[in-house]
Order: sequence, then C-alpha cells, then structure tokens
Amino acid sequence: MFEKAVRLKLRFDSPQGLMSAEDLWDLPLTSSRPNKANLNDIAKEVSRELKASGEEDFVNPTSKADETLQLKLEIVKHVIHVIQAENEAARELANKREKKARLLELIAHKQDQELEGKSVEELTAMVEAL
Repeated sequence: MFEKAVRLKLRFDSPQGLMSAEDLWDLPLTSSRPNKANLNDIAKEVSRELKASGEEDFVNPTSKADETLQLKLEIVKHVIHVIQAENEAARELANKREKKARLLELIAHKQDQELEGKSVEELTAMVEAL
C-alpha cells in the first residue's frame, strides 16, 4: 500500500498544503483549531471525494481516480489505526507504571512499619551488620 503511494507520488490535501504519505505520521488524530491539519479531516475529505466520484458508470465501472482515492483513504485509515493503537499502548504502559510506583510505595511503607516495630537492640544489630 505504501509502496504504491510512493510510486504514484500521492499527495494529501490539507490546510497546510499538500502532504506526502510519510507526513501523515506527524499529524494529530484530531484538532480543535480550525485550519489545522489532522488525520480525521483528511480522511473525511478523501471519503467525500471518493463518494462524489462514485457516480455509476456502466462502461468503466472503476476509474483510475477511484482507485487512487480508495488507496488514499486506506492509507489514512491505516495511519489512524496505528496511531490509535500506539496511544492505547502508551496509556496502558503509563497505567502500569503508576500502579507499580504505588505498589512500591506501599511496600516501602510496610517495610518502615516493620522496622519501627523492632527494638533498639535489634536495630543496632542491623546497623552493625551493615
């Protein structure tokens, strides 16, 4: 799919001008600012173009333009899905790190409580053993 895009020198219209397939990886999924390039708006525009060119033709059922637009849409959708999966994996990793830090904090607290329960002689012996 990406090889075809490179060979065809596909470009995607955006508010910042034409973008190549590799430029899509640098875009956010959505944007609250108007006229800011984002994957969702690019996908919507390509989909609109594809639907507009979808007038029924009985002699030439699919045109080269339709194939190109379909390829563009598949590329943008693929980039969106990959970025969404990466974002979800990053969220899961952050949650795991947060949970691990909390557990380590609780372990340290329990160890402190255990040490506080020891007598002075036991603590002195532990210091001397170090």
